[in-house]
This record gives sequence, structure tokens and C-alpha cells, in this order.
Amino acid sequence: MTEPKPSERVCILGAGSAMAEHTARLLAARGARLALVARNSTRLRSIAADLSARGAGAVVERCVDFADLNDPDALLDSVSLALGGLDAVLIFYGDLGDQTVAESDTAEAARLLNVNFLSAATLSLAAAARLEASDFPRPVLLCIGSVAGDRGRASNFIYGAAKGGLAVLYQGLQHRFALKRLAVRAVVIKAGFVDTPMTAAFAKGGPLWARPEAVARTIVAAMEKGGPVIYAPWFWRWIMLIIRLLPQSLMNRLNL
Repeated sequence: MTEPKPSERVCILGAGSAMAEHTARLLAARGARLALVARNSTRLRSIAADLSARGAGAVVERCVDFADLNDPDALLDSVSLALGGLDAVLIFYGDLGDQTVAESDTAEAARLLNVNFLSAATLSLAAAARLEASDFPRPVLLCIGSVAGDRGRASNFIYGAAKGGLAVLYQGLQHRFALKRLAVRAVVIKAGFVDTPMTAAFAKGGPLWARPEAVARTIVAAMEKGGPVIYAPWFWRWIMLIIRLLPQSLMNRLNL
């Protein structure tokens, strides 16, 4: 992997997640300047102290609830000012929610769609405009998507619809960057089953489950090249290809 410049300035939105923390550790070890944004101030302080000890060039913190963010431009301007610019924006936050509850409660459905799509989408658009001004060799806008967005399934179609929409947005942003001959890249990481607090209610084990540190290595590699869609782990590309190609008549008989 090509070594980045020590001045790399990275904003991590949803920095309290397990995948975000492991990604930040890898970036800190290579001297990046980091802005951590999350809603839990106590956890933010703990992560920031750890990253400073691991070699981060600088660490700044912002406490924000993304479900109630009214001004994404102001947030990114604040972070950019603190870091002296932005070279990468990574979006990790999301809420799996409870499909059964959301199906019968439109307010809960709206909340999930807001935090998983609308909030992330507006922040992505605001970040894209700022990254276009970066003089870093490899500016990148990256978000954590989900294989749930590849095909609507009864078990999680509200969450999946939000993640599917986010993936289309990133493909469109990457096309925009390419047509404008910009160095900026837009990348969505379509994660499969990852052993994190968000999946605490799931029975775990077996070859389909990944550790957050393994996904973090994929994320850091994706900051250098690849995309606009990357599956993590890689084998989910082929699993989801099969699921996408299943005839609807067969899907209607499967409990996936």
C-alpha cells in the first residue's frame, strides 16, 4: 500500500462504531490528522486519547446526533477549520432498527430512513463539494453501506432501501467526479455480517461473519483505490449476485 502524506486530514462521521474505531487506529498509525464525530462524548474522548497514543498527527472531537443534524455544512466547515482542510470523509453511522416495529410505526420507519439515508446523503453531498477543493493526491468520500441494499427482502427492506439508495448516490457522485476529471473518488463499502455492537442480537459464528478489524483493513485499502462499490468481505459480491438473480417466484418461497 502506498504510504500517505502525514498531513492527510480525515473526518470520521460515526466515529464511535467498532468499524470506525479500527479504521481510525490504522489511520492514526500512519500519522493522519483525524476529526472524530459521534454522539457519545465519553466514548469520543476515550477513542481520541487512544488514537493520539497511536501516532495520530492531531485528533479533534465533535459531539453530534446525526438523526437530528440540521446543518451539515456548518459541521463540515467546523471540522475543516480545525484540521486545516479535508482530504477524506468517512461515514460509518447507521441504525439497523427493528423491521417489525418500523412496518407498523411510520414514525419509526421515517427515523430509520432519515438516519440511514437522508442524513448520510446530505452530509455526503456537502462533503463532496469540499473534497473537490482538496489538493491531496487521493481525496476520498467513503460510506459504509450494506448488502441489505442489493435486493429487497422481508426481513430488512426498510434498512435495505436506505442503504440501496445510498449506494446509488455514491455511484452517481463517482460518475460526476470522473466527468469533471477530478481526483476525488466516491466509494461505498457494502458490508455483510460484521460482529459489532449493532449486530449484538444476532447469533454469530461461521464463515459469513467478519471481524470489524478485518473490514477496517478493506476500508483503508479502498481509500487508495477501487470502487465505487466494494464488498466486505469480498465473497459477498458473489453471494449477492446470486440473490439478485433469483426469480421473484423463487424468492417468494424463501425466507432470506
